[in-house]
Amino acid sequence: MPKQYQQIAGKSMVMHTLAALQSVDRLENIVVVVSPNDAHVWSESNVQRLQCGGATRAESVFNGLTELLAIGVKDPEGVQATDWILVHDAARCLISEFEINRLIDACMDDEVGGLLALPLPDTLKAAVNGRVSETLPRHDKWLAQTPQMFRAGALHAALQAKAVDNFDGITDEASAMEMAGFAPKLVVGSPHNFKVTYPSDFALAEDLLGSRK
Repeated sequence: MPKQYQQIAGKSMVMHTLAALQSVDRLENIVVVVSPNDAHVWSESNVQRLQCGGATRAESVFNGLTELLAIGVKDPEGVQATDWILVHDAARCLISEFEINRLIDACMDDEVGGLLALPLPDTLKAAVNGRVSETLPRHDKWLAQTPQMFRAGALHAALQAKAVDNFDGITDEASAMEMAGFAPKLVVGSPHNFKVTYPSDFALAEDLLGSRK
């Protein structure tokens, strides 16, 4: 099954993620963008589900924003172009209320918005044919995380500009904003806010979630 529905510490990964988001009172709405073929049974009644996901993260975010902004045109209570949007990976199930609020505090008055990220702590190597070709400077390198926080209209426009190229080069929302000429703000995140990807990640996430209980 898709990894976001794998069980970790007694419930699916995505439910841990949603629980963290729901703990933040400043978030007015939570929307989950899923595949049109997603048949997972959701137990969260207060979460809006949009079945418009695409083949990539960029396409899914773009499709979700397109639907939300279209609803906002008809409904003044819906998402407007000037509203802040936080985009988060379902697979980052260890995000905390503290980190989300820190991002909001740092970006609320910013002209562009920003993202959680970590300064690169390790020596960075470039490789050719499996061997080190050079050591790269790391003082200005950061590891991007989520949430990433931008105005809905600005992010939608940045993604739309790359839609004709199948979102080539867009690996996260910040990269789309960069290509549109903006410089997103970097906000220090947490090492625990990692993306669960490999089998060892599931074991670590289970341990960390268990320790929180």
